[in-house]
Amino acid sequence: MNQSEIGTLYGISVGTGDPELITIKGLRLIKNTTVIAFPEGINNRIGVAEKIIAQWLQPSQIKVSLKFPYVKDQTVLEEAWHKSAEKVWQYLAQGQDVAFACEGDVSFYSSFTHLARTIKQLYPNVKIVTIPGVCSPVAAASDLGLPLTVNRQRLTILPALDRVEELELALNTAEVVVLFKVNSVYQKVWHILQQFNLLESSYIVEKAGSGDRAFYQNLTQYPDLKLSYFSLLVVNCDRV
Repeated sequence: MNQSEIGTLYGISVGTGDPELITIKGLRLIKNTTVIAFPEGINNRIGVAEKIIAQWLQPSQIKVSLKFPYVKDQTVLEEAWHKSAEKVWQYLAQGQDVAFACEGDVSFYSSFTHLARTIKQLYPNVKIVTIPGVCSPVAAASDLGLPLTVNRQRLTILPALDRVEELELALNTAEVVVLFKVNSVYQKVWHILQQFNLLESSYIVEKAGSGDRAFYQNLTQYPDLKLSYFSLLVVNCDRV
């Protein structure tokens, strides 16, 4: 099969929750592409990316829900990526373009990266185009009304915290630290920030950039927060 007979896979960043954060280019592709794919929601609920673009989807468009499990088992993950890739390939092989709506930015810890890599490994002739967008650290800074970085500040982003030493190293070597998935380790993180005397310059943002976002400033008064999965920590540890 030559390239002209294969559809194009578009990875479209749709931001963190507010539909108006989608770029004009991304919105045009969502409106004009016949096949729209997105990550499956949890527990039969609508997924975040699907919810963001729902108002623009038309009955004539084909909706393809793809399962990306929230597990660490590499075998399980790779099996899911291959199943999703084969599901998308069914349309690409017929010459149909597929627009994959991705929460946040497609290049920033996204499920689209795994989908695109798997499809490229299985079908090297597939053309893949990515459309950038707003990722959660940037949206969180906007919600807080603060710059994420200033001048020559070094930024460290931790996608998760497996060992406390990782956070301690980041706090010692960067001026700004962002930690994802803080909900499951919050109390441990709070005590580390207390030891570093950084509670007053630390912030929590839940569901950044969405209509039901929440944020907490000066964590000194919040030692026992109960947070949702979509929560991140921003620490300004610039000691200058």
